[in-house]
Amino acid sequence: MDTPYVWIDIKKLEKNIAAMAALAQRQGVKLRPHIKAHKIPEIAQLQIAAGAKGITVSKLGEAEVMFEAGFDDILVAYPLVGKTKLQRLATLVNKGCRIIALTDSYQGAEGLDSLAIPGGLGVMVKVDTGLGRCGFTPGAELKAFVRWLKGRKNLNFKGLLTHAGHAYGCKDQDQVRLVGVQEGEQMVACAQALRSQGIEVPEVSIGSTPTVEFGGGVNGVTEIRPGNYVFYDATQVALGVVHPGRCSLKVRSTVISRPARDRAIIDAGAKVLALDQGAHGGGAVAGFGLLEKPDWALEKLSEEHGILRGRNLPEIGKSVDIVPNHACPVVNLANSIYVSDGREWAVAARGRVK
Repeated sequence: MDTPYVWIDIKKLEKNIAAMAALAQRQGVKLRPHIKAHKIPEIAQLQIAAGAKGITVSKLGEAEVMFEAGFDDILVAYPLVGKTKLQRLATLVNKGCRIIALTDSYQGAEGLDSLAIPGGLGVMVKVDTGLGRCGFTPGAELKAFVRWLKGRKNLNFKGLLTHAGHAYGCKDQDQVRLVGVQEGEQMVACAQALRSQGIEVPEVSIGSTPTVEFGGGVNGVTEIRPGNYVFYDATQVALGVVHPGRCSLKVRSTVISRPARDRAIIDAGAKVLALDQGAHGGGAVAGFGLLEKPDWALEKLSEEHGILRGRNLPEIGKSVDIVPNHACPVVNLANSIYVSDGREWAVAARGRVK
């Protein structure tokens, strides 16, 4: 096949999906995987078949694609603000999609309430457990907001949600474990504080592939939302989450030039591999991907070129497989993904960022 292209080892993919489903079962929590990692309905179907209770998306565009593909239990884990997005949300609900929305502000919640969805719209409240992005910090402001939300006529409070993305700034698995346990414990404490005031908290939902093993084991957590686990990548390897053999997604490229003994040029650059060197600025990885040999390094990318350094590099015309630093943006750059069993899957929600 012509290069560069992105491909999946189907046996590794299926193993990763089965392993996460088994983890959720052992923990006694619901698995609601985040499909932003792959944006591919065929993979989402494998996740549901393995026991996932629904799916999570970031954007309404992803929800629209997945609903059309047959998925109707969808959590939109992103604040929806503005008339256009609210109209799109209402359209999905009116078509029969069981949507749960997310909010972390009075203004955002008022917009959701204004839709006057018959029977009420399910809403989760975002909690910031350390990432410093969206969400209420645990405490009085969160409790006051949930009490206010419970009084909205057209909203149904479904629980609390967080994402411990700051785990990607960790240096090793011990630090990841600490972040994960803290994530779970903070969320359970928030839920208990609300329940002590007579407020029912149906779900306590946590996310982040590196932390679910630890946070999902905290008694009182009810749901996990990992995404990257279907593929894993160089970042997950650097954090100690998995060994390289678990990575199911790779980029195949071809050596197109050998201008020096210690330098080879491949046909995959930033437009294929992205420029990610660690989510949220964590800097857990060096270079731009894991290569077949430890003494090879993909040290630079331009738009259409990758520069390999090392000893005994492959000659012109030879192929090179690369485990990307961050699988999620790499998939979003591809129109389709090739599967090791001969299939080709369209990245159906590619570019659906609205």
